[in-house]
Amino acid sequence: HLIPLDEDGAHLIVDAEINDEKIKLLIDTGASKTVFDRTRIRKLMSRKRFKKNHALSVGLGTSKMKSHYAILEKFSIGEFALENFQTVLLDLSIVNKSYIALGLAPIDGVLGGDILNQYGAEINYRKKQLLLFR
Repeated sequence: HLIPLDEDGAHLIVDAEINDEKIKLLIDTGASKTVFDRTRIRKLMSRKRFKKNHALSVGLGTSKMKSHYAILEKFSIGEFALENFQTVLLDLSIVNKSYIALGLAPIDGVLGGDILNQYGAEINYRKKQLLLFR
């Protein structure tokens, strides 16, 4: 989905699934890692155990963000699927507050460069399509 933000800006949102539950991810080619909102994703995971990341995450306007590691048993975007995907959980409430203030649905995470690069992502704005290759 292409979500217009102002006169000439837009965000790309992709539908995905964690453990067969639907989620929405912001595609961010400038993000080094794929991350998920800690609060929203905990509700979708069968295992509630997260490993604290002792390093602080950088980005989203701060360098003091605490994070956790988690393993997603099943993570998929369309036909593309990963099992036991290790990821990072962050507090994305600031992003979601901004989306809600704009009348947009909140996101569950950010699809970043780790997946986009590793799986040779192609983004076609005209077709509103994301392709990932194995």
